[in-house]
Amino acid sequence: MSQVGAPRGRTCSRSPRSRTLRSVATLSSAVLALAVLTGCGSGDSADETPAAAQDNAPAARDQVADGGTLRWAVDALPTTLNAFQADADGATNRIAGAVLPSLYTLDGRGRPQINPDYLESAAVVETEPKQVVLYKLNQQAVWSDGREIGAPDFVAQWRALSGRDTAYWTARNAGYERIEKIERGKNDLEVRVTFGKPYADWRSLFTPLYPKQVMGSPSAFNDGARTALKATAGPFLLKTVDRKSGDVTLTRNPRWWGRTTKLDSIVLKAVPRADRATALAAGKLDLAEIDRSAADRIALAVRDARAGRNGGQALTHGPGAGITPAAALRSWALAHGSDEEKAAEVQAAREKNQQAVARYATEQNALAGYVVRKSLEPAYTQLSLNGESGALSDERVRRAVARAINRQELAETVLKPLGLPAKPPGSHLALAGQAAYADSSDALGDQDTKEARALLADAGWVPGGALKKPAGAKAGSTATKTEKEKEKAAGTEKAKPGEEGKEGEEKPAGKAAGKPAGKPDTASDDGLYIVGDDKPGARPAAPLIGAGGPENGTNVLAPAPVAAFQSAALLRQAEALDTGTGTATGTGAGAPAAAKAQSQAQAQTGSEARSEAKGVAGAYAPRGSAAPAVVDAAAQALGKDGKPLSLRFVLPSGPGSESLRAVGDRIVRMLDAVGIRTAVTKVSDESFFKDHIASGDYDLALYSWPASAFPATDARPIFAKPEPASDGSLLVEQNYARVGTDRIDQLFDQAVGTLDEDEARDLVRQADARIWAAAGSIPLYQRPQLVAAKSDVVNAGAWGMAAPRYQDIGYKKPASAQGPERNTRK
Repeated sequence: MSQVGAPRGRTCSRSPRSRTLRSVATLSSAVLALAVLTGCGSGDSADETPAAAQDNAPAARDQVADGGTLRWAVDALPTTLNAFQADADGATNRIAGAVLPSLYTLDGRGRPQINPDYLESAAVVETEPKQVVLYKLNQQAVWSDGREIGAPDFVAQWRALSGRDTAYWTARNAGYERIEKIERGKNDLEVRVTFGKPYADWRSLFTPLYPKQVMGSPSAFNDGARTALKATAGPFLLKTVDRKSGDVTLTRNPRWWGRTTKLDSIVLKAVPRADRATALAAGKLDLAEIDRSAADRIALAVRDARAGRNGGQALTHGPGAGITPAAALRSWALAHGSDEEKAAEVQAAREKNQQAVARYATEQNALAGYVVRKSLEPAYTQLSLNGESGALSDERVRRAVARAINRQELAETVLKPLGLPAKPPGSHLALAGQAAYADSSDALGDQDTKEARALLADAGWVPGGALKKPAGAKAGSTATKTEKEKEKAAGTEKAKPGEEGKEGEEKPAGKAAGKPAGKPDTASDDGLYIVGDDKPGARPAAPLIGAGGPENGTNVLAPAPVAAFQSAALLRQAEALDTGTGTATGTGAGAPAAAKAQSQAQAQTGSEARSEAKGVAGAYAPRGSAAPAVVDAAAQALGKDGKPLSLRFVLPSGPGSESLRAVGDRIVRMLDAVGIRTAVTKVSDESFFKDHIASGDYDLALYSWPASAFPATDARPIFAKPEPASDGSLLVEQNYARVGTDRIDQLFDQAVGTLDEDEARDLVRQADARIWAAAGSIPLYQRPQLVAAKSDVVNAGAWGMAAPRYQDIGYKKPASAQGPERNTRK
């Protein structure tokens, strides 16, 4: 369960098993009722269907043409071909899936299913005195060199990944360390695996299975398998890895014993996601995972093609679409004006824009030949709360953050515009449709602003707390002196009583604003005051209205109560637009004054309502109205022992992270509504994990984790309790939130050690409920999966939780069966 985009290196692992790269973190859990922590509060959801179905243009094999080449985008060429090394990536796994044995594959519900291409059967045949699994291999299964797949390959992989021989540079070995021995069965097609300790997730082992030539020695494992595979056994062979062109070519395996592979070859092309729309338009790709902006372009291209638009009709989007007729006319006038230098400059800009428009139109015509297939990835985006130190080390503050967030709103923000289901995940350990899934979010609770504020208050974070001295602080203490020194240095130190006019006195406001010396600071508007202005001052004679006065008589001030009501309404609408909701926040502490004023006004009628609205900032009030007391912002901000409550929110700044930043902006506003301030820091994608998340240099962060069919194994290191190292550092594995509990660890250990599947599932759900209660990781939404495909590509696209069947991917047969099939592109 490796993090999507996470660093693949070791993060202070504490044992061979824990060195798996499928991991993250949690925090200490709260004391909750036993019924809640059992994870059964939401009922048994094991039969729940996936949140979104696959969208991969399924076609029967007799409808798929034989031959052709599929050009499929990957983020980058693989740095290694060994999936068990630390720097293995998505391209590594894609190649392994096409050329190596997978004993089990995932179905559309994310559940492991036996792969008949390699196994006739696999089962636990003994439990006492020890667990024994018997594998019966497909008698036709052979490596590309002609040798049968058998026990020697199983033994070599076990020895390499068991962690006993440190000469092997392995990144993950979970489960292999539990094996005691592997031996041949009754014949060469049987493999008996005996476990020293019971292992519930035994189906996760030996996928992918490498030949003994790769696993048999440290040198072959560490170095040889990085650039080449001595033998393979999948529907495709690894032909070439061309680092100059950025292509990996896979070709049909002539020894493949399964159902005939439809394609002649697959070419994996390294194309960054930001460049994929251009590559698709240039006809360089047939299949590519894309971001939302590229998906929107394809949708517009298809729409325009259906509407009959072509190069002869201007598009209503793209470069130049926003130029108004007035701007176009002005540009034409400047380009043909008497100022030759300016005309040349404008003509060059117009020519450049025309080229961009023509290029965009050409690309859109090409993109009309693609379709966007969409589903939900087997991964979820979460808000991680670093509980190692600071305010978030207090479980109450973490839970307050969680209760301030509207997960449903965030999910809808990302998924609803794409037409995808927008139900937030109810589990950290499984997704809807998987066997272990159950919605345990009740262990934490839904958004509740009042409860969030109560939790903060209980933790000591109260309005004005930033101005209060810590208990026991003495007058004239270092802290106090430091503040005074800062004030003096800034020229803001207030004069002591009786010392007016002396050095260090407070400067008059008018002078500070640059007003002429000696001119008094008068009222804001001739005897009227503006709400929020604390300078009523003297009341000079009313100015002349009309041509001879300061105003020309055309600007009429609205009566104060009506203006106040209108202001409140506008501010409330603006707030609704900002937060994406149709209603304002509550009128309790911390709610905007304008929303509060309107809420009060709506509860009354006539002049009574208008009088209630007069307190809105910026409204004009009648003469004689008392100015409201000015409230210091620092007095309203939450604080504790003289420190303000502010959290550092780290977000990636790369071109593919727009949706994360948009979600981050909404989270900032949600936290602000309960008094939690945030300082947003945007960092490069390259340093986001390595320099911030993995190192613990953050308070809040957004990143994604994939789901696993084996959560007891794969999620255990994710939520394992960090332990102190001998050098004083913290061993976190991949527990980036840096908080865990002994009980969560125990539940995972019990789940992975039982062979009763129902019991294991219940234990995983109990662990998930406690993870929710700890509030170190808040799942927000399942990630969208958007795939652009040529319209005639079938059995490929957005697979959702399922694994691709490479031998079935191809091009749809032409409608006419006459003549040679056309899908022979290279």
